[in-house]
Amino acid sequence: MSKISSFSSSFTTFKPLQIPKSCYNRSMKKNKLLLIDGSSVAFRAFFALYNQIDRFKSPTGLHTNAIYGFHLMLNHLMERVQPTHILVAFDAGKTTFRTEMFADYKAGRAKTPDEFREQFPFIRQMLEAMGIQHYELANYEADDIIGTLDKMAERTEVPFDVVIASGDKDLIQLTDANTIVEISKKGVAEFEEFTPDYLMEKMGITPTQFIDLKALMGDKSDNIPGVTKIGEKTGLKLLLEYGSLEGIYEHIDSFKASKMKENLLNDKEQAFLSRTLATIDTQSPIEIGLDDIVYNGPDLAVLGQFYDEMGFKQLRAQLGQTGQEEEQAIEYTVVTEVTADMLQADDAFYFEILGENYHREEMVGLAWGRPGQLYVAKPEVLQQSIFKEFLESHAIQTYDFKRSKVLLSHMDINLPKASFDSRLATYLLSTVEDNRLATIAHLYGQTSLSVDEAVYGKGAKLGLPEDDVFFEYLARKVQVILETKEPMLGKLTEHQQSDLLFEMELPLADVLAKMEIAGIKVQAETLQIMQAENELLIAELTQKIYDLAGEEFNINSPKQLGVLLFEKMGLPLELTKKTKTGYSTAVDVLERLAPIAPVVSKILEYRQITKLQSTYVIGLQDAILADGKIHTRYVQDLTQTGRLSSTDPNLQNIPVRLEQGRLIRKAFVPSMEDSVLLASDYSQIELRVLAHISKDEHLIESFKRGEDIHTATAMRVFDIKDAKDVTPNDRRNAKAVNFGVVYGISDFGLSNNLGITRKAAKFYIDTYFERFPGIKAYMENIVRDARDKGYVETIYHRRRELPDINSRNFNVRNFAERTAINSPIQGSAADILKVAMINLDKALTAGYFRARMLLQVHDEIVLEVPNAELEAVQKLVKETMESAIELAVPLIAEENAGQTWYEAK
Repeated sequence: MSKISSFSSSFTTFKPLQIPKSCYNRSMKKNKLLLIDGSSVAFRAFFALYNQIDRFKSPTGLHTNAIYGFHLMLNHLMERVQPTHILVAFDAGKTTFRTEMFADYKAGRAKTPDEFREQFPFIRQMLEAMGIQHYELANYEADDIIGTLDKMAERTEVPFDVVIASGDKDLIQLTDANTIVEISKKGVAEFEEFTPDYLMEKMGITPTQFIDLKALMGDKSDNIPGVTKIGEKTGLKLLLEYGSLEGIYEHIDSFKASKMKENLLNDKEQAFLSRTLATIDTQSPIEIGLDDIVYNGPDLAVLGQFYDEMGFKQLRAQLGQTGQEEEQAIEYTVVTEVTADMLQADDAFYFEILGENYHREEMVGLAWGRPGQLYVAKPEVLQQSIFKEFLESHAIQTYDFKRSKVLLSHMDINLPKASFDSRLATYLLSTVEDNRLATIAHLYGQTSLSVDEAVYGKGAKLGLPEDDVFFEYLARKVQVILETKEPMLGKLTEHQQSDLLFEMELPLADVLAKMEIAGIKVQAETLQIMQAENELLIAELTQKIYDLAGEEFNINSPKQLGVLLFEKMGLPLELTKKTKTGYSTAVDVLERLAPIAPVVSKILEYRQITKLQSTYVIGLQDAILADGKIHTRYVQDLTQTGRLSSTDPNLQNIPVRLEQGRLIRKAFVPSMEDSVLLASDYSQIELRVLAHISKDEHLIESFKRGEDIHTATAMRVFDIKDAKDVTPNDRRNAKAVNFGVVYGISDFGLSNNLGITRKAAKFYIDTYFERFPGIKAYMENIVRDARDKGYVETIYHRRRELPDINSRNFNVRNFAERTAINSPIQGSAADILKVAMINLDKALTAGYFRARMLLQVHDEIVLEVPNAELEAVQKLVKETMESAIELAVPLIAEENAGQTWYEAK
């Protein structure tokens, strides 16, 4: 063993704001200019961390969530862009040249929260300490400052690459060959990158047409009026056909008489005014130039003092006591022989694993220990009996227990369970932040861990485990696990989520690991037969398509298909949109064309079968391992609702609406002799959860009486007195309303789904709310609560953060409201199934059954059951699933067994 001390760490948090001047090559061919819409980004940062606002306070009581979130956004942007020049632009006030043109410009906006307003002066102070220029200009907006500097950068002798960052899509109009516009999407790190090509691909328009689109549809967040009753869809259609706002009005006389034409004529002056309001002034009279915004790094002493004043302990620790000191060393011992005194029950363990896929992963190092005594080693020490026996007899605290258990099983080590899992804990605490250990360190610890893990992982594979650098890297990870446990436990307790971690997620991690280790047997020969049959079907479909088209062409080429459909066959152009490569032939376009063109129906069928063939019939064969099984990986901490996802391969997305998709399940069979597969799933669990949390007496009564819920809904909504008079179409419509309302569907969406008028769809929805008043009350109350809290919860207190719930943008806010309605329903249903899986695993173990769970697919559990146990296990599964929780309505589980997964369904 060798003792490492006084080690000078190279693992400090990436601090782009502290890069010295010498790091920049001023002779480079291109400079990099980063322009940030400060007002918009600060607003996004405030609401991204709004649910944690009480945690972000300075020692003097100042709210700091916007300041901290802004800092995180800056770090992400600076790291990616590596700018040579940078400016943060702010709005100067409510009065601008636009309000002189249109007094109601930006009128009606919600009052800025006091907690947000008080942070603005300190954001500017932070920027100054960071060495970043900020600027505002009376009578102009931040967008105008950014647009002017952007165009200024295009006229320099030394060219610039420009990146513009904002939370407001207005700036998309500035994208061009040299300018990328990044729009904040989620949290503080996720941005959508707009280039002219991406804008054309996404919306089918140019940056200039983007301004005209705003002129037509208006902007509720800025109170730009636009043209009455013209939304994005109609606006895009007009621009694709006529090119510009001028083009539309040049051809207005040729329009058929319609309400749209009337609105366009009546609002012509308003449309052109709206375009002026939406157009960024790229020649604003700014008194600042590119030479004034060269980035030279921060004033470390001033920045350190600012961190102290704000109470940013983690940032202060990373900066060093004076802003220039080396980070404090971590002491650890490199181990080759393990002794009993090195292992204690309260130790934390970290296993360094390489790879993205379980059957290709390998361990390259591990670390463990307690405060003040850390050990690191190569994976060979795990084979020493004292270490193996310890791990198999203790619950451990670690990071990513499930992955560790699966990997260690390949080394013949069975981890019994986890006492704490940092990854799962942080997943419960925030659905906005990611769950990397570096992020956990940043949010809850004192130890720096922002090193690029991918780089060190690759280095480790090449031999870095021998290096002190790599060993300290491992030691730091254990240090993070140790020091962040108590802060996270405190937050979990505060959120009433301790039981969610210890009674649900940790036991579930063990259950899922056992399922992944077991795998499910898949018969390659069955898939090979399907592959051959599909090849014949694809050949037949290809010939039918050629016959209907009257010529041969590349069916997989959107460009050739577009030419065939819209030029040669003359199908209506209003049913598509023009893209940079031609006409759109996306699925939604083809579905609109299918009723009028038989060839399109065959093309849709062709696409379904070829997708099925490549992704599943062939793809699943590649995923079968040497043991004849597929070992899918369950991702426990990905979705914001708490639902599990499956990958490597994804077995939850096998398309079962298509018969050829359902047939794929014939390849999944038991691996034990004299066994069957048993599939059990919940009946209408989300609607039952809705009945429970909405307390709607009519929905509750229908479930209690055991009625078919869609038939019962049809009777109430359509005033049908007798169930036998409900037609299949009535039931179908009622089912669409039931599930549509749960997802916050609009009358427009329901009309599209059912092929009815919007008026009829609105009548269905209004009548539904009238007949089920508890559901409407639930929806109104949950949205109101979400606006106040910034999050919603499931029955088990799982939180879904909604940073956009108070957004000024109507579409963004509306999506957040729909999410607020659905998340408690979908999330509670997912939680109930997790409880059922945990209880079922306990019951199977207690009963010494050989039966075991193999798969989880949304509301369904698939087990492998010996024939001799089938009757007992069927009864056990049904009882366990139906008693997972006591709701206001009964839970119903339906199960079936068969020799294949197909038969079991």
